[in-house]
Amino acid sequence: MESLGLLHLYYGDGKGKTTAAMGLALRALGSGKRVVIVQFLKGGQSGEIPLLEQMGATVYRGKVGQKFVFQMNEAEKAATRALQNKNLAAALAQPCDLLVLDEAGSAWELDMVDKALLQQAVLHRPAGQECVLTAHAAPGWMLDAADYLTEMCCRRHPYQKGITARKGVEY
Repeated sequence: MESLGLLHLYYGDGKGKTTAAMGLALRALGSGKRVVIVQFLKGGQSGEIPLLEQMGATVYRGKVGQKFVFQMNEAEKAATRALQNKNLAAALAQPCDLLVLDEAGSAWELDMVDKALLQQAVLHRPAGQECVLTAHAAPGWMLDAADYLTEMCCRRHPYQKGITARKGVEY
């Protein structure tokens, strides 16, 4: 990350996209890098967030108790979209060596972020800034722009057996 800032994209229906992104954030922090993270459409606390913040990462997230977009009415969608845009703009105002945009693909797909601002953040980022995107279904421009392109493919998941998310593993 010294002078060449590359674009990482972790996408697909498999587990591990956010985990990979946060692992890279941890590695960057451990190397003295400045890290800014935006988690789109996520508001509940996840085990890695307090530790990343303690290590110096700046983290922007949704509100606690946030509904899934399909459960929201139009006013809730508008408020969520406004918060996502505010978070992204605030993140872009922070100088950093690594910018993580977690669930950027879902925010794009669900029209829950200013698309022009998101594209600008990714495609016109400062020289040397590394950027990580995660997505379930990545839009074509993300796929085309990525230097690292990793597809996570679900072959089996405990949820299929009725096992719900476990603290410290899935969140």
